[in-house]
Amino acid sequence: MSKANLSFNEMWEKIIACDRKYDGLFYTAVKTTKIYCRPSCRSRKPKKCNVEFYHDLKEVEKAGYRACKRCQPDVEYSPHHLLVTNVITFLVNNYKEKLELKDISNHVGVSSFYLDRLFKQETSETPRTYLEKIRVDKAAYLLANTDYTNLEICYEVGFQSPSNFYKAFRQLKDCSPKEYRTHKR
Repeated sequence: MSKANLSFNEMWEKIIACDRKYDGLFYTAVKTTKIYCRPSCRSRKPKKCNVEFYHDLKEVEKAGYRACKRCQPDVEYSPHHLLVTNVITFLVNNYKEKLELKDISNHVGVSSFYLDRLFKQETSETPRTYLEKIRVDKAAYLLANTDYTNLEICYEVGFQSPSNFYKAFRQLKDCSPKEYRTHKR
């Protein structure tokens, strides 16, 4: 399985937000307590300087960390966990591409119908809405941390049209990209 291409700061934002969308893609290890957690763990957040991120469960345990007893990152809750994690990793790594369900299903080796149904059962979302959330998260990160124009960000994160970008952004963030940028700076 390939690892998700996320920067340290992007992963940090995900753990601060307790974002379940990224569970299984990386683990947060705290140097001072020697404990690792899922991104969605509700435990008290460590200082940023005490955090390391790992993309693999074996890797984090080999480094000497033990699993959090609250979020239990070492326990897989579903027999389909690996398939769903592969899909999410594919979406995170390829969000800029024009992706269709058949592209995703071909990548993981199952039918489009089965993938759509299973993914929705496991995450309560379709791959398309999940991809849209990833794109909006990336756009929000770029709005807060770069001077790119809204149009440049729209195409940079994989939206095919500005109207879809603005609609999705407003729906997920409850504000326009311009309002978000003004508020975050």
